[in-house]
Amino acid sequence: ITDGLMTASQWWHPGQGQGLEKFFRFFRQINNGGIIPNAKMEWVNEGPAYALLDAGKGFGYVSAHRAMARAVEKAKVTGIAMVGVRHSNHFGIAGYHALHAAKNGMIGWAFTNAKAEMAPWGSAQVVLGTNPWGIAIPRKDTHAIVLDMALTMSGKGMMMWYEREGKPMPDSWALTPDGKRTTDPTAAMQGPLLPIGEYKGYGLSLITDVLSGVMTGSLFGMKVFQNESNHDVGHVMLAIDPGAFMPREQVDARLEALIDEVKGAPPIDAGKPVVLPGEVEFARMAQRRREGVPLSRKTVEELRGLAARLDVDFPL
Repeated sequence: ITDGLMTASQWWHPGQGQGLEKFFRFFRQINNGGIIPNAKMEWVNEGPAYALLDAGKGFGYVSAHRAMARAVEKAKVTGIAMVGVRHSNHFGIAGYHALHAAKNGMIGWAFTNAKAEMAPWGSAQVVLGTNPWGIAIPRKDTHAIVLDMALTMSGKGMMMWYEREGKPMPDSWALTPDGKRTTDPTAAMQGPLLPIGEYKGYGLSLITDVLSGVMTGSLFGMKVFQNESNHDVGHVMLAIDPGAFMPREQVDARLEALIDEVKGAPPIDAGKPVVLPGEVEFARMAQRRREGVPLSRKTVEELRGLAARLDVDFPL
């Protein structure tokens, strides 16, 4: 859990709320029964290339990590494996779990359902979640390609950050409750988030909920993630062995040839060269390991309050 939170803190913008800001939700859920520390997690179904883990209301970071580890283990034998998780909680950043597979030489794909914040295309009523994806492709002797994205243009966390900063947000992020576009984060806070790629993002979110919610036995649609004492989130982890298709040396060489073409594309702005998915995050991680992780004043104040409540030292 600590490794996941610190990775998120080093990768992401503080407004995305995936780092230390998660402490407060964890604390509430531990106290209201939504998260059971040291939960007994059980394998429900299992075959050569699939498995289903019942997380027993445990930490999402833990259940997702166990599921991806099992998917990697199976894919080493079968070439590809899919592991589902039911009765879980927020699993942090999807790319963190996908990267676990990449560190073991596998292509990793992690996705989850989430609280309803997106409306079906053509409506203003929220039904589906941001339902994030993380996909990691290993490279030889360097960082993996890591695509980590929600299926909405942005999340409520970033909108709240813009609201605190007194800044207008892009009008492609969300609608007001009556279905109007706006740059005012306050006006849009109770409205639906807009999907990536318009109707295409809505379709991807729907399919993600089918796989991670419907098929695993977790909650889905308008019910998942609503009650802090029972989020009942579903996840899916996929691991793919590139060496199952051709010798690994050939895969590596072909991948680097494609990357050379992509990185060789002339940038529109000479000061902003083409980057691979994840490249910005790995650079940000290196910088924050040197200079420290920025925290909002609100987060620091809340951490101080939590530390005092728990009677632990807090040096900031």
